[in-house]
Amino acid sequence: MAPAPGARAEIFSPYDHGKELAQACTQCHGENGNSAIPGTPSPSGQQRGYFVAAMQEYLAGAREIPPMRSLIQDLKALDFDSLALYFASQTPVQVRTPPRGDPAAGQALTTLCAGCHGLRGVSADSATPSLAGQDAQYLVEALKAYRAGRKHAAMQRVVAAVIKSDSDAENIAAFYAIQLRTAAERGQTLVQDIADKCNRCHSAGVDNQSLAIPNIRGQDKDYLMTAPRAYRENRRDSSAMHIMTLPYGESIIEGIASYYASQAPK
Repeated sequence: MAPAPGARAEIFSPYDHGKELAQACTQCHGENGNSAIPGTPSPSGQQRGYFVAAMQEYLAGAREIPPMRSLIQDLKALDFDSLALYFASQTPVQVRTPPRGDPAAGQALTTLCAGCHGLRGVSADSATPSLAGQDAQYLVEALKAYRAGRKHAAMQRVVAAVIKSDSDAENIAAFYAIQLRTAAERGQTLVQDIADKCNRCHSAGVDNQSLAIPNIRGQDKDYLMTAPRAYRENRRDSSAMHIMTLPYGESIIEGIASYYASQAPK
């Protein structure tokens, strides 16, 4: 996004920052997050909140894949958020590694899975991963890990109820591997899209003085980052602003703050 005329600060793009960081991921996870290595997940099109939570699990040792922790240990919250947004905005491609199980038999076992992961494995919840189009071997290994005691109470209960043998896991994985999903986000235009919504109230052309709504163009960037965090964390009273800011991590908040800080006041 180009700075506006008379801009006072450089605009931070969470998508572009994520794209830059993602170059280090391509060796294993493929171009744009579409892996061609059996057993390696494809983050392309994956839900943003889930991706960040997974990174935190690697850091905490809850997921034991040796290369991951060393690769991400120096990243900050803003970096994880940016990576998540970039990968969530990529278009998944059809899985390249053929599954071993029977997709039809697997579909019959996915009734409980659909309650959280969505019909045919396409999640509508940022915190819940999409399984559609994911590498079958990776899914089998994940299901076996939950069956063996990987910590996640809900998944442990569902896996115990549904999967009675290794073939059940392979069949479920085969079904999800051949499903299609699309990008979960539009990170390329997200900052501008959010700004367009903010401008409905926070604009010099809106009669907002009676509602005590500030004009945020040209405001200090630090203030513009601190206020949304406070609303998001319920440290500042406004139920509407809390709902609006709740989905936004550090990278998106910085992107919005830098966008408005760059604008000339009106």
